[in-house]
This record gives sequence, structure tokens and C-alpha cells, in this order.
Amino acid sequence: MADTIDLRPGFADPVIDAQHVFRLALDSMARPGRIAAIPEGLNPPAPLSVGAAAICLALADHDTPIWLAPEIRTPAAIAFLKFHCGCPVVDTPANAAFAVADGATVPALDQFAIGDDAWPETSTTVIVQVDDLAAGSGLVLSGPGIETTHTLNAHGLRPDLWTEWRANQGLFPCGVDLILVAGNRIAALPRTTSVSEN
Repeated sequence: MADTIDLRPGFADPVIDAQHVFRLALDSMARPGRIAAIPEGLNPPAPLSVGAAAICLALADHDTPIWLAPEIRTPAAIAFLKFHCGCPVVDTPANAAFAVADGATVPALDQFAIGDDAWPETSTTVIVQVDDLAAGSGLVLSGPGIETTHTLNAHGLRPDLWTEWRANQGLFPCGVDLILVAGNRIAALPRTTSVSEN
């Protein structure tokens, strides 16, 4: 007998819920480091988090290739995204419009697409699942969308990520963007955001 996959339901109201998450994601990009909460209700297959799944369902479609890190690339996660988004799941980070990875093992940022000067928006948005996300000391953020500085506490990221982030900033207008996710909480770090540790 062939193995069956427990295909979880997507948004309760696909149009309204996707629009709501889309607005949250846009607002998060405009206000770097500010934490937004995605409404409860989505129950994606582990290890895909609620926040990561909701962003994919809201932003991905059949023209939006997604790359899943090995620790997230389960048959159930692939089936969930393909069924609800219609998106191709690609094997190479550089071919992805969106990528999902765990913070402790996220690949080097230079493995993702950075776009080019004519089409910087063709870079990868990397959705990084972290252990916890809260306002408070840890990271000090500055740049467009932040009046002076903003602090963010993100647990579960590999320590050398911010060295790579500084190199990524130097590629502007190219470079990747990050969306940090812990459960249903999200915080975006566009490529224009400077990050230092305190």
C-alpha cells in the first residue's frame, strides 16, 4: 500500500486571510523589526511554522518558486505548499523567490538570488524560523522605516549570520531580505536595515 500524506487545510477563508497576511507582511517590511502576529487558525505540517506557512500561502503562486531547507523539506510540507499555493518547490536556493530555513542552519546568504541592478526585486526573500522573537535587547536595528533605532530579540540564529548580513547590505540595491518567524509572530528585515548586536 502506498504511503499517504496528511494534507492539512490552508486558510479558512483563502481570499480574506491571504489579503490580511499580505498586508501584515508589507507593513512588517515598511517597519523593520516590528513584530506582527498572524491570526491563529492555520495548522501546517511540522516543521513548517504557522508564520512561514501563512507568508507562503499569501505571497506564493504558480510563478513563485520556493526552496525548503533539508530540515523543513518533508513530503507533507511540500504537498501542503504545492496544493495550497500551486508553487514549484526548487532544489537550489539561488532559484527561489522565497526560501524557508531554520535559523540555526540557514545557508550562507550568498547562496540565494540577490537580483541584479535592473531587477533587484528578483532576489530571494528568506523566511527564517527562529526559537523566539520578542521586543527587547539583542539586536539593534537602524535604517529606513526606523526613526532612530529599534531593538529586537531573536533566539535561534547562527552567530555568523550578521557578518553575512553586513555584506548583503553592501550589495544594495541588490541583496536578500529576511523575514524572521517564531510561531505566528513575524518581523521583517529588508536589505536596507543595519543590524548590530548589543
